Amino acid sequence: MSAPVAGWSSYRRLLPYIRPYRRGLMLVLAISVLSTALGLAQPYLSKLMIDHALLQRDMGALWRIAGIMIAVTVLGFGVNILASYRYVRLSAAMLYDMRAALLRHLQTLSPRFYASFRLGDLVSRMNSDVSDVQRIASDTLLSVVSNLLFFIGCVAMMLWLDWRLFLVGVLLVPASLAAFTHYQRRLTALTRDMRERGADLGSLLVDTVMGMRVVTALRAGEHEVGRFKAKNDAFVGAMLRMQVASYMTGALPGTLMTGATSAVILYGGWRIIEGGMSIGTLVAFMTYHMRLLSPIQTLMGLTSGLASARVSLGRIFELFDTRPDVEERADATPIGRVRGEVRFEQVAMRYDRDPVLRDMDLSIPAGSICAILGPSGVGKSTMADLMVRHADPTGGRILLDGHDLRDLRLDDLRREVMLVDQSPWLFNDSIAANIGFALPDVRIEEIEAAAHAAGLDAFLARLPEGLETRTGERGLALSAGERQRIVIARALLRRPSVLILDEPTSALDGETEALVAGRLRGALPDATIILITHKPALARIADRIVTIADGQAHVAPQPEPAHV
Repeated sequence: MSAPVAGWSSYRRLLPYIRPYRRGLMLVLAISVLSTALGLAQPYLSKLMIDHALLQRDMGALWRIAGIMIAVTVLGFGVNILASYRYVRLSAAMLYDMRAALLRHLQTLSPRFYASFRLGDLVSRMNSDVSDVQRIASDTLLSVVSNLLFFIGCVAMMLWLDWRLFLVGVLLVPASLAAFTHYQRRLTALTRDMRERGADLGSLLVDTVMGMRVVTALRAGEHEVGRFKAKNDAFVGAMLRMQVASYMTGALPGTLMTGATSAVILYGGWRIIEGGMSIGTLVAFMTYHMRLLSPIQTLMGLTSGLASARVSLGRIFELFDTRPDVEERADATPIGRVRGEVRFEQVAMRYDRDPVLRDMDLSIPAGSICAILGPSGVGKSTMADLMVRHADPTGGRILLDGHDLRDLRLDDLRREVMLVDQSPWLFNDSIAANIGFALPDVRIEEIEAAAHAAGLDAFLARLPEGLETRTGERGLALSAGERQRIVIARALLRRPSVLILDEPTSALDGETEALVAGRLRGALPDATIILITHKPALARIADRIVTIADGQAHVAPQPEPAHV
């Protein structure tokens, strides 16, 4: 994978997700400007009340100014609620777009990516990192905008009231900014380190939970607890270092700025005593100055959240930057129903430097049953991956009804050519939902027919809830053989033109294997069925048998093919 996105460029990459909502964001910005103006009016109204009502003993002015202050307070409260509500809705919509785009991108990545990428790290990025971005987007960014506007407004009002007092008030700003810059740099690096150690901890937990049967069988519980403690200690240490840097980034600059308040009081008090400033002006200035500290401290404190989000965005965009092994051409050809003839022409495939297939030639006629035999590691599963374009050959080409697979739309190809993997995967749902997965309009009668074709009748009859029985997490409430038959039923329900079964009966007993094999042709009478297996017994139903050896396909004669 590429290196994580560095610096603030990760925020620029959010622009494509922001542009569709720019009008709504401009409205939120306008509401924020109004809210800021209302907030800035309060200190000035206090000046008017002191100088023109209290000191002049004018009761009418007191009532008028107090009424205006109440109206401004109530209006500001309502405007703030409106700005926050609209912004949260917009940020939620933007982040849904990002999540959906990430999910679609992950669907384009090959099984090799998921085999090499740590599951715990992937879950951490999809869950913790995206949630962190969501938190920042729904809260911090609006806070940054509103505090920045308020900061600019306070500076303008302070300059207008008394520019000399303003210079005194900002005396310690350079020192504050220097402290902020120093710790902010450390914070970004420490946040990235904490996220990586959190991903290490998550990966260990996933491995331990998924391998719990092995852990308990080998009495390795305390060993795993020790590994967990080491990873957890590293994570906690990184988190504490990050928290110290976060505190220093937010608190130290604000503490320095607070020292300027004393200087403002001393200088302003001297000006009043000398007759160069009214009490109302000093009170208003002090209010603006104290309010100036709040957005500065808030903005400085928010940098820890922004730094965390920047790291999260880098980890998310690292996934986006992972290129899929296969990509659909812009001018890909759409196809309808195909006959199912498959041809390998001089196909070569290598992983890194090791060749798996060497200039292989093989023709599988439409409507035939072809068994592909050979020991583990000779390239049988590689052939299956190539036929559904989980990968592309490094040499030669594969044709479906005369069309190079690389010229076809991926969605059309995978509708017509379906692979049942040797590791059956079920979702934590009912058996019926797993068989009819992603087919919202499928009828229960069709599901029952597919279950019958996969030899599930007797098994379902023993279940009190039948097809509505839940399969458990990853289908582990069922046996391996039951899971295999359910995924076969799922494939049969879709009626592909070419069905590839990779070790489809490895967990079945001989009787059940014969039952399933005997029903395949009846379920898909016109389809091309490719059986990848190391069991010669299963190959007996095939029209032709192909043995893979030394990267080549060797077609064996079938003097007495069985027709089922």
